[in-house]
Amino acid sequence: MADENSTAQPYELQTPPNSQIPIDLFVSKKYEGIGSRGFLRFTDSADNLVYTVKKSPHSVKLVVDSSGNTLFSIHRISKGSWQGFRGKDEEKDMIFTVDKTLDESSRTEFKILFAEKNDDSKTELRMKGCPFNRSCTIYKGNSIVAESSLMHKLGFEKLFVTRNRFRVTIFPGFADHSLVASLVVIYFDGRRFWI
Repeated sequence: MADENSTAQPYELQTPPNSQIPIDLFVSKKYEGIGSRGFLRFTDSADNLVYTVKKSPHSVKLVVDSSGNTLFSIHRISKGSWQGFRGKDEEKDMIFTVDKTLDESSRTEFKILFAEKNDDSKTELRMKGCPFNRSCTIYKGNSIVAESSLMHKLGFEKLFVTRNRFRVTIFPGFADHSLVASLVVIYFDGRRFWI
């Protein structure tokens, strides 16, 4: 935990030096009981919990790791605009802002800017996709950072594929998986998970 008197460091996108394997996270909605609205959870390929998305007062969404530590808090500023903060403290460490640039029935686009304190140039990501198909692609420049897609099965089971579970693939060269999870949460914010 950072000392209250220390100055916040600018956020830097993490890139592992030798990562060559894409990583899959599986997103689903978990219900705690009858009548509950449920919450999003991100699991790995072995169904181990990686991240959970919880709502706090004032409709703030918290991306929490499997140990219960809050990694990002996501604040909806207005329709089509969000801010992401490191941890729970919104006043100290804003990491990114997200603005919706296109909202059509079959296509949605977002622009993500990172708050950098020492540099005039801002790092930028883009998100594009179709929420109904659970498809979302996150770009950094011309390279794909992460991509989501519905789970597909072969044979007779493909008739009964649920729409409330999908996969997010994070490609090599981008190590901040919690940031990708936060952006996926923003992309599907306010969308129903047709169950």
